Amino acid sequence: MAECLPSALAVALAGRGDVWRGASGAKPRTEASGFTALDTQLPGGGWPLGALSELLLDAEGVGELQLVLPLLARLTQANRHVALVAPPHIPYAPALAQAGLVLARVVVVDSHRSEGVWAAEQLLRCSAYGAVLAWTPQLREAESRRLQLAAENSGNIGLIYRPTHALGAASVAALRLRLRRRDERLEIEILKARGGLAGKRFFADDMSLAGTSVAARLPAASLV
Repeated sequence: MAECLPSALAVALAGRGDVWRGASGAKPRTEASGFTALDTQLPGGGWPLGALSELLLDAEGVGELQLVLPLLARLTQANRHVALVAPPHIPYAPALAQAGLVLARVVVVDSHRSEGVWAAEQLLRCSAYGAVLAWTPQLREAESRRLQLAAENSGNIGLIYRPTHALGAASVAALRLRLRRRDERLEIEILKARGGLAGKRFFADDMSLAGTSVAARLPAASLV
């Protein structure tokens, strides 16, 4: 396609972070998720670095935070910070510590939607943060592009949680996963994967959801 574009336009497009060149053949930079079933299916074998990943949920409490705990534990143990922006429930600190996270390097930002998007963007720009998780039920395309650019500039991992009614919304995320809970198992569907094939659906068989929730220890449902 580049041959059909004026040279100046082709160069400009190639320099944009939100344009993917399908024929580039470059292996994406990733960080392993810690779950074999997921890493086997993801391009590069893990969460993409310097990019956004969207996790779309049919409902809360399907294992959406458990899926990223090995990543967060590894980052905090390597002296990196991680941030949780506008989580719908208060994370249970003892469970995070039991999963291996260094709590002193975990930041929880309680904010409204508009402030949360701004906070996530600022944190993604900070090299001290290896990963930023943000719960954004409504995310405009321009906001998504700003978050993607922030992650790209820092090389950080952006994980955006959205409800499944956002399936039809435009997204610049490098990876989009749909998460559902079926018979105490987490079903993952790859909706979009830069450098890989979409449409795969599988169970995270190395992550059991039975008995892992600490919802009874908190009002409402805990994220962990």
